[in-house]
Amino acid sequence: MRRAILFESRWGWMGVAESGKGIDGIALPQTSKQRVLAVFREQAADALVMEPSSQLEMAQAQVLDYLAGKRQTFDVPLDLSRGTAFQRQVWRALLRVPYGKLRSYQWVALRVGGRQYARAVGNAVGANPLPIIVPCHRIVAHDATLGGFSGGLPTKRKLLTLEGTLAQLQRGRT
Repeated sequence: MRRAILFESRWGWMGVAESGKGIDGIALPQTSKQRVLAVFREQAADALVMEPSSQLEMAQAQVLDYLAGKRQTFDVPLDLSRGTAFQRQVWRALLRVPYGKLRSYQWVALRVGGRQYARAVGNAVGANPLPIIVPCHRIVAHDATLGGFSGGLPTKRKLLTLEGTLAQLQRGRT
């Protein structure tokens, strides 16, 4: 059974979900609670119970602090088990990208097997169920363009602006 909480942030409605092992889902800002629930249904077919826990409340507080510019790291237990072995490897590499830094898909590919995996890395980054905590928004194209983002490019721009890195892209540096 998965548990989740939904909450309103200054960026929109969001949600955090957990399995018995740790936080396993984040719903990026949406216009309504229903859209947040739809994000969780896309992430996993498991039944979802709207029931707070200390772990969910801690994750919520940390996400809200991050969005308010008061937090740069997260220290909640994560459950990455829904991904394939390759996806988990990519997500662990993303966890090594520090706040305020950008890395390319190629940079990640070199850390998980080689340059030839850049496209597969892009797919794994797009499947990340824990955006913000597993910072996929910090991954950009090698040519200093934004690339994609599961939460949409406007949200990626807002996250990069929050971290002070969007200006680096606009100057053409990664």
